[in-house]
Amino acid sequence: MTSGVLAVGRVLATIAVVLLAWAPIKAHAQTGAERFAAVCIPCHTIGGGRGVGPDLKGVNERRSAEWLLAYMTSPQKMISSGDPVAVQLHKEYTIVMPDFGLSPTEIREVLAYIASASGAPPTAPAAPQRAATPEDIHLGQDLFQGHVRLSNGGPACNSCHDVRNDAVIGGGILAVELTAVFGRVGASGIHAILGSPPFPVMQAAYRLHPLIDDEIFALVSFLKDADQHQAFQHPRDYGLRLFYTGLIGFAVLMALFALFGRRRRKHPVFGDVFERQIRTR
Repeated sequence: MTSGVLAVGRVLATIAVVLLAWAPIKAHAQTGAERFAAVCIPCHTIGGGRGVGPDLKGVNERRSAEWLLAYMTSPQKMISSGDPVAVQLHKEYTIVMPDFGLSPTEIREVLAYIASASGAPPTAPAAPQRAATPEDIHLGQDLFQGHVRLSNGGPACNSCHDVRNDAVIGGGILAVELTAVFGRVGASGIHAILGSPPFPVMQAAYRLHPLIDDEIFALVSFLKDADQHQAFQHPRDYGLRLFYTGLIGFAVLMALFALFGRRRRKHPVFGDVFERQIRTR
């Protein structure tokens, strides 16, 4: 009886050791998958084709572990150093992957997940399925310009971006111009970027003010329409208009000064007092 109890105890102990050894591996895989979903999937797929950035299926075989670690630590530093692969990627995709500040351990976890997922079904962000209506496009246009505020109070897109469109007032130049972005990254890419911004400035702007699904769909619809009709749009030049507006404003101000200036005092405030003093002497 005693030997039977001991045998059962040994089996249970063995199972416990196996579970304890397996738990970190499972947590490791989950951590890599979650981090990939949060950081990488807005721009990359695993077997789903290129998006904002290259398809990462099999990247562990195409690049050395040392190169991947260095590049994912600081893509911008790799480009600045003149690394030929990093420079070529920058020329091909134009948008530089931001430095996410991941630790070497976190990067290895992401790479481990990419390696395991490279043999799995494609991982790609889902694109909106329903067809956009003119109302969706118009809403996206208003959201882009800030004529309609975003539900959670985030900044309008034209704070940093511009789109060549006759119906849109010129936007900012702090970030990439978006007229042809739909043709470059498609609906899935734009949807993923807006839903989970991968760029530090966007992350800071929308972390506490995320876009809702209807707003993302409307913006994707507007950018698609802008890309499809860009050949018919005329970029606006506000230079001469601003110059003439300023000139007219200056003329109006001068006229007002001349009109009200006629009523100004032409003598010192106490001039009469001084004159009386002089006369009484």
